[in-house]
Amino acid sequence: AAAAPAACRMLSVAALQEPKGKASLNLAGGGLGQPLNKRHAGVSVLGCAIAMVAVGGCAQGIGQLFAALVVGMARNPSMKEDLFTYTLIGMGFLEFLAIVVILIAGLLLYSE
Repeated sequence: AAAAPAACRMLSVAALQEPKGKASLNLAGGGLGQPLNKRHAGVSVLGCAIAMVAVGGCAQGIGQLFAALVVGMARNPSMKEDLFTYTLIGMGFLEFLAIVVILIAGLLLYSE
């Protein structure tokens, strides 16, 4: 029964000691306002660039939308006004998607 408190005492002493091989946190040099790690700007720019690929997809979608409008008008000229209305609605959705992608890319660019 006497061995249990000794084992607990050795365990607690080992847990409270400073680990070897790791640098301790030195706040005296930079103060509390100093950032603890460096900002990796290259990763932010890479994430922003990958997100901006979707803007190219939106531009391609708008091109296909108007190509389909031209084909639809050629096949059925009497539905010209309806087809143009549907095209503008679709273009509005694609523009909204492009704006959301640009906002997300900006968040990725300026995130830490």
